[in-house]
Amino acid sequence: MNHKELFKFLDEVQDNEQSTFVSKHDRVLLIDGLNLFFRNFSMLNMVNPDGVHIGGLGGFLRSLGALIRQIQPTSVYVIFDGEGSSNNRKNLLPEYKSGRNIQRITNWDIFDNLDDEHNAKINQIVRLIQYLKCLPIKVIGIDKVEADDIIAVLSKKLVKKYNSTVFIVSSDKDFVQLITDKIILYRPMEKEFYRPETVKEKFGCIPENFILNKTLLGDSSDKIPGVKGIGNKKIYKLFPELQNQILSLDDIFDISAQKFKENIIYSRIIHDEAKIRNSYKIMNLSIPFIDENEKLLLNNLIESETPDLNEKPFLFLYKEDKLGHMIRNIEYWLRDVFLPFKNL
Repeated sequence: MNHKELFKFLDEVQDNEQSTFVSKHDRVLLIDGLNLFFRNFSMLNMVNPDGVHIGGLGGFLRSLGALIRQIQPTSVYVIFDGEGSSNNRKNLLPEYKSGRNIQRITNWDIFDNLDDEHNAKINQIVRLIQYLKCLPIKVIGIDKVEADDIIAVLSKKLVKKYNSTVFIVSSDKDFVQLITDKIILYRPMEKEFYRPETVKEKFGCIPENFILNKTLLGDSSDKIPGVKGIGNKKIYKLFPELQNQILSLDDIFDISAQKFKENIIYSRIIHDEAKIRNSYKIMNLSIPFIDENEKLLLNNLIESETPDLNEKPFLFLYKEDKLGHMIRNIEYWLRDVFLPFKNL
């Protein structure tokens, strides 16, 4: 082998090594913390030997392990709503998310009343964060900022800077608007990954137009009104462009102004322009309710080192809470699920 052939061979080896190098930013798992917690809390009627409900706490940890094994991410973030997180949107729409937390989400005898259930939720969430801080994952919550906004910023930053493949885990449909070839939504209730083609199949529109779809239809769960007379089928008769052509909110108003004589709904859209723009602003995650200092905080979080696995304090909490067989072979589970993050 002459020098020229040797240098070529070494270049090929180096290129091959670089192509197989795994970065902590390659496959990123972003978990909507409260969404996953409440799903487990409401579904798992499980108590420890002392009669204390542990369904939300133990169920979350089991779900976390299952998600990591299924998706095989190179890093994991768990994102929580900050205190007063809904205030910014309530300033635009006082009814936003009104009526939540006034009814129980379970009907089990273990809870005597709404206050009893609420206290159990709070206690388990506080304890869950203690567990999560023992694991090689990043946990974040910012006062007056919703998890949706944090996830929106993180996902876009990761894709733009590192070309990451991002997996968002939540049953909240608000995240559908973020879906691209690089941002995938996993909905645990359906056990399905939502990609661009899934959005078209499920909702009839391309992902870029989902926010327009939702703005016109409204969101009853968040008490955001839609346009009277528009339903899931009617919307595409009025605006067939939503199915394949990227539109803006201004396009919706322009089309309505041109066709207002054809259907009263076009006239309603023009008449309710201010309300519609307000609803769009509330739901549009491409312009999240987060300031520059908070964005800098998230950027620093991305750049920070992955925390270590602190097995002993985790096992201490697990024993103290008497979670028992919520997770089988807990020591093996910890090492099998979380040690792979150590060298990334």
